[in-house]
Amino acid sequence: MHDQPTPPAPPGPTPELFSREFATDPYPAYAWLREHEPVRRTRLPSGVEAWLVTRYADAKQTLADNRLSKNPAHHDEPAHAKGKTGIPGERQAELMTHLLNIDPPDHTRLRRLVSKAFTPRRVAEFAPRVQELTDGLIDRFADSGSADLIHEFAFPLPIYAICDLLGVPREDQDDFRDWAGMMIRHGGGPRGGVARSVKKMRGYLAELIHRKREALPAEPAPGEDLISGLIRASDHGEHLTENEAAAMAFILLFAGFETTVNLIGNGTYALLTHSGQRERLQRALAAGERGLLETGVEELLRYDGPVELATWRFATEPVTIGGQHIAAGDPVLVVLAAADRDPERFAGPDVLDLGRRDNQHLGYGHGIHYCLGAPLARLEGQTALATLLTRLPDLRLAVEPAELRRRGGLIMRGLRTLPVEFTPPRK
Repeated sequence: MHDQPTPPAPPGPTPELFSREFATDPYPAYAWLREHEPVRRTRLPSGVEAWLVTRYADAKQTLADNRLSKNPAHHDEPAHAKGKTGIPGERQAELMTHLLNIDPPDHTRLRRLVSKAFTPRRVAEFAPRVQELTDGLIDRFADSGSADLIHEFAFPLPIYAICDLLGVPREDQDDFRDWAGMMIRHGGGPRGGVARSVKKMRGYLAELIHRKREALPAEPAPGEDLISGLIRASDHGEHLTENEAAAMAFILLFAGFETTVNLIGNGTYALLTHSGQRERLQRALAAGERGLLETGVEELLRYDGPVELATWRFATEPVTIGGQHIAAGDPVLVVLAAADRDPERFAGPDVLDLGRRDNQHLGYGHGIHYCLGAPLARLEGQTALATLLTRLPDLRLAVEPAELRRRGGLIMRGLRTLPVEFTPPRK
């Protein structure tokens, strides 16, 4: 008698997505999706239906597919649903013409112009100011022996940094901090608060750009701010309009600061819950070796990155992803957090290894929409983590991990608070 082949085990119940338990640790659910439904149509909490793409190879292909548009005009839902697929209030504030919402050839032109202003050299020259801001924020709480690292450190650092880089006067930066705080509450603040903050920020940026344009000297001064650089940037005699410059300044601030808040918050939490890796990094820093810091920040981006899902894409024609047919007009969301834990691409994907070398993660996207601000986020992340671990070497969680809560919202992944304790440094 021949042995009968063992039938495959049933996949088990479909995991629940977007619950509080899921938000705390979505990775088991993403592992299930990768294995059983790697391209799955899902109803989101907003009521919009979208395809979730969870495997690395499919994700990379999707991010670079020019048949998937960034322009919400290609969404097949009624107009009222379009407001559910972007930043609240950006349409009413006339802020749609930024790099997250447009396609070539407009995207190509705008990106080229912005890249002339937002250069790696400009970011590198900004490193001393990022270090100064980092030390100044730690100085405020170092003597107390405890802090909430989100509100007192991870949140203000990128806000003040991007304000300085853009050229927002110091006396106006606390207004920006208030508006930004409202924008990342994701429903935790008053109704309509996000849209109102977006509108205020838009009005302020338009006025600031106008003032800087009027006073722009013929030649750039050393250390010229980024808004002046945006105004000055030209390509074959073509410049950004004031509307385009305002939209670009807005998205650099909006996309740039929340990702960095979450990079610092998630990264610090991962280090505090992986003591061996944290001690390994502290030893390297004490020896003056920065290599592990650089690979470590990339690994933190892969392991529990700040952007859980890439921003919205819409099929402009029928497409097939991972063998799944997707109709024209359907929204597609690439789940970066799932792709970056795909065992087909990463050895031991659920292990945090700060020295990981083969690490082509998708934390900053891929293709023409690869994050323009990645060099700045890397600089801020490396500076923040190195300075925290060096100045507060016995940093530790002040609560049990189960007590921590994640912020709401679909795209970003971040902590609401991160209470810590440490021994105050000796004077």
